[in-house]
Amino acid sequence: MVEDKKAKVKKGWLVVVIGLDGDDNSNSGGRRRFAIPITYLHHPRFQQLLEAAHEAYGYATTGPLKLPCTVDDFLRLQWLVEQELQRRR
Repeated sequence: MVEDKKAKVKKGWLVVVIGLDGDDNSNSGGRRRFAIPITYLHHPRFQQLLEAAHEAYGYATTGPLKLPCTVDDFLRLQWLVEQELQRRR
């Protein structure tokens, strides 16, 4: 996972914005951008988060994919996905 702003994203990766509506306070984590591998999109745990994004924002959005969760929850989810992917290799 790479956090960066407005940088080019490598092929096979996409930018997501993590944060809950009204959670722009930097003390609580706020909204943060991450570049993640596209392979995450196929993981069952990540698909649950995509469903939540669909319910919160719908399909028609512009810009990076917005995911409705806290930064801490996203980092925990990413760790779990990475652990499961490591076991498969």
